Amino acid sequence: MTDVGNSKAKHHYEQFLPTCYKKPTYRDALVLREQWIRAKYEREEFVYPDRQTYRTGYCDCVLMKRGKSDETFHPRRFVLSESDGTVVYYVKENKEPKATIRISDLNATFVPEKIGHQNGLQMSYMKDGSTRHLFVYASDGKTIVDWYMSIRSAKLHLFQVAFPGANETDFSTRLSRDFLKEGFLYKTGPRSSDGFRKRWFSLDDRKLMYMENPLDAFPRGEVFVGYKGDNYRALQGVPLGCKDQGYSFTLRTPDRPFLLSADHPYERDEWIEALSIVISRPMTPQDTYLASLLVSKKATVTSRLSIFRPS
Repeated sequence: MTDVGNSKAKHHYEQFLPTCYKKPTYRDALVLREQWIRAKYEREEFVYPDRQTYRTGYCDCVLMKRGKSDETFHPRRFVLSESDGTVVYYVKENKEPKATIRISDLNATFVPEKIGHQNGLQMSYMKDGSTRHLFVYASDGKTIVDWYMSIRSAKLHLFQVAFPGANETDFSTRLSRDFLKEGFLYKTGPRSSDGFRKRWFSLDDRKLMYMENPLDAFPRGEVFVGYKGDNYRALQGVPLGCKDQGYSFTLRTPDRPFLLSADHPYERDEWIEALSIVISRPMTPQDTYLASLLVSKKATVTSRLSIFRPS
């Protein structure tokens, strides 16, 4: 009887749960879990679809954004327009936007520990061949979650336009993505005289980025993690004759090996496992296009990443 009652209650409170709304698990950020409960039971957003304001194709809100070259967060107006296909933000009213970002290029993920705020969100996109990171938060949990869901909703509609006739649930896992693994590692360069330097690493699907600090606006380097059939491997230890330190491992690519080291053996093993999972997955046309965009930071690229580019 209890199971029947729970099933009926779930059907009632989730009868209009949209595909764009990320139903959180215990692994997700606390703000996502809290706002899920409030949206479901207090606001009854999935009973009354007109309350799902994040599905309107437009969102205008003020978020606290971290400065690119300082550690201070400043209030900035962010506007998402699905009709324009863009997200823009302003430093000053009545001025041109500071940045215009294509929604199709944008990824958003909650990173409260990294930002130091329970509602912290990281937005990333490709800019001139490199990844640009924006770090924001809102004091109100509903504001930041609605912003996040607005991005997901707009991306879902773009997928539906690009792939008419496809089942929208097929796109649910492509609306946003969390980092597969993050943390500090030690990295050495290709020369024998190079020493190991501590860097913050983020594995974003097939992009392995490293930065001096977790909140850097741009990575110091980005490595494409390809398919095992193309000579990519994640291996314990370093090649014979190479400089070694601590609990080391090697990311082997067709161009060069990347020699890395962790503080603890379990960290090394977790990184090898995360990289190996990516490496074992066959490439998609989108992966191939991404690889073409990850260029040297000294190069100039005018192309932009689009996950909707035809294969």
